[in-house]
Amino acid sequence: MQLMKNPKQILYISLGSFFLVLGAIGIFVPLLPTTPFWLLTSWFYIRSSQKLYDRVMANKYFGSYMKAYLEDKSIPLRVKILSVGIMWTSMTLTAVFLIEMVWVKLILLFIAIGVSWHILSFPTRKAG
Repeated sequence: MQLMKNPKQILYISLGSFFLVLGAIGIFVPLLPTTPFWLLTSWFYIRSSQKLYDRVMANKYFGSYMKAYLEDKSIPLRVKILSVGIMWTSMTLTAVFLIEMVWVKLILLFIAIGVSWHILSFPTRKAG
């Protein structure tokens, strides 16, 4: 077992783990992003622990999506449809039922447009 050699490694592993958990929570909380947190996880892990990075990339639930995003710079069509659909649904419900201020509704609209543009700007990963 390799011991951690410096405080920077401890900090990076801690931050990577923190962002991994936040990303997992983001699967269930509509306005909390998942992918950016998992990208941060991979950034911190690759700089501190190859073993943890490899475990994240080999994860059966999200490893293939992370690899596709990091290596191919692509997103599967199903993920694009789900992420944009869930985001627009949650933003619309939030704006209609929870927010009264028009300027906040406009901010949500611009965020939804920007995130949709970003997601849809990536090439669609081919199946197989």
